[in-house]
Amino acid sequence: METWVQELPKIQLHDHLDGGLRPGTIIELAGERNIKLPANDPEELARWFFRGSDQGSLPKYLEGFVTTLSVMQDEEALIRVAREHVLDLAADGVVYGEVRFAPILHMQLGLDPSRVLEAVLEGIRSGCEETGIDVRIIVCSLRHMEPEASLQSAQLAVSFRDQGVVGFDLAGDESGHPPTHHNDAFQYLRRSNFNITIHAGEAFGLSSIWQAIQHCGAHRIGHATRLVEDDTVPGDHRGTLGEYILDHRIPLEMCLSSNLHTGAVRDIKDHPFPRYLVEGYRVCLNVDNMLMSATTLSKEWQLAVDLFDLDLDDLERIAINGMKGAFCEHSRRREVIQEIILPGFRTMRLRSS
Repeated sequence: METWVQELPKIQLHDHLDGGLRPGTIIELAGERNIKLPANDPEELARWFFRGSDQGSLPKYLEGFVTTLSVMQDEEALIRVAREHVLDLAADGVVYGEVRFAPILHMQLGLDPSRVLEAVLEGIRSGCEETGIDVRIIVCSLRHMEPEASLQSAQLAVSFRDQGVVGFDLAGDESGHPPTHHNDAFQYLRRSNFNITIHAGEAFGLSSIWQAIQHCGAHRIGHATRLVEDDTVPGDHRGTLGEYILDHRIPLEMCLSSNLHTGAVRDIKDHPFPRYLVEGYRVCLNVDNMLMSATTLSKEWQLAVDLFDLDLDDLERIAINGMKGAFCEHSRRREVIQEIILPGFRTMRLRSS
């Protein structure tokens, strides 16, 4: 990977906490808690996660989370994992990030959702103080869960809006689990003027994206890989859904490597990301899950540079797109763009000239 790519200021919007643990941390936490792992060497364990994820299937991709979640069930572990996650983002050149997780999945040992969220926020704050970067939280619910669970998660997210929680996400396997089943949660969020992002168009087609936007009020879409299926207008590049997303500047959180690993695309060379970028969609690049996909945001940027012949101007646009789509306050978005992203790219251009 080129050093200059890692040094560029980056924005990370689609990043799962339980998919980004350090292998060494998993081993230490598991040892302290008498949890059996498939491997006890960090490199071997990392390979195990990647082998399990790289099977071209979203359900198979999700199986590794059983192991990461097993060591994230107490406050000490949650604080550590969250803090280390921020440190890893900073080391990779991320200047603003939004990390998502589902508090309801961390209650096996008796923690209530509020305490789970408080522990993660404590770790995030600690990491931010150490590194100087800005990281916020998105609370997730899961498609296969009962609608009442999603409503409770939405209420939890809103109750922590002044403590670092900036959005709500619906994640999990799309097939057979339409987002409209969770409309009570989304109606509550919309009444509360709260930010919504939804995984859609990854393992299911256009209807998933359409429902996320038109029924559930999503302000951003996670993946949207299959939006290319909206080629319904003869002689044009897009149909009405694509045109709506483009016109309304709805950000698309795109993840190259994980889309290959989950089977959303058969070959990264055929990924629709460069087409979306050229056509003017508000696209940004993200890791999805650093551990599962054996990646970092710098690696994803480098992948895009190598495959799609991107230059500094393209990468700057991706970073600005990400910050414009961030769920933090408008003044903070402007500040990061004007005082961090633009100067960072200007410095790189001077070094390259």
